[in-house]
Amino acid sequence: MSSPAEFYKSLPPISKAYGTACLLFTVAYQLGLYHPADIALLYELVLSRFQVWRLITNFFFLGMFSINFGIRLLMIARYGVQLESGPFQRRTADFLWMMIFGALTLLALSAIPFFRSPFLGVSLVFMLLYVWSREFPTANINIYGLVTLKAFYLPWAMLGLDVIFGSPIMPDLLGIIAGHLYYFLTVLHPLATGKNLLKTPIWVHKLVMRWRIGAPTGTPAQPDNPGAAFRGRSYRVGGATAYPAQPDRGSGVATTNPVQPDNGPGVAFRGRSYRLGG
Repeated sequence: MSSPAEFYKSLPPISKAYGTACLLFTVAYQLGLYHPADIALLYELVLSRFQVWRLITNFFFLGMFSINFGIRLLMIARYGVQLESGPFQRRTADFLWMMIFGALTLLALSAIPFFRSPFLGVSLVFMLLYVWSREFPTANINIYGLVTLKAFYLPWAMLGLDVIFGSPIMPDLLGIIAGHLYYFLTVLHPLATGKNLLKTPIWVHKLVMRWRIGAPTGTPAQPDNPGAAFRGRSYRVGGATAYPAQPDRGSGVATTNPVQPDNGPGVAFRGRSYRLGG
């Protein structure tokens, strides 16, 4: 088993940077270096006193050291890392743009009084979880050794657990809304219309190349297929939908088992082949 330092070094850049920032913000809070009110998203102070840093800093506070904080940090280390090193492999700019779009969406939603939330870090983590659940929908997830379910239902199961444990559900709901909006604009809408409304901006590609973030990808280019925002999509084979198997990326990480095609029309012949006519 690799050492913690080697494991940390092997993490993809965006997930590693975000998780590290969240951890450092909580450590600084526990040491009394700042008060959460100093970094909270308060639009009144942003507009009246131009405290624009609040638009960014609120995403890095996941709460004080607790079980919930540990769970959120593990969600970044598992689901964020799986996304960035799997479907978004060598697509660092696309992954960064997904995070930026999610943050902008959450800021817009939080401006609505009903959705008002001073900290959106948990919501951004939940967005990663939702996108992961749509990318690996058939992965088997075991929750606390009690319940096994498909990854497609994991965000709703986690939301239900927050309700049971008395945690606020609004951050979870905001993350689900932002995640579904991103998935709709990059996958569902392009598949239905052939038009991709949410391409990664050129300036994001240039930023990644300028700072040499992630693996080099050459000149920025958009995929030819407007609906192929992710890899590992489902494919229809002989009347059955099959999902490519995903490798196990560590202890406790869910894996996706390929769905076997049914016995309907179009299924490949089984058994031996015979040569006719001699």
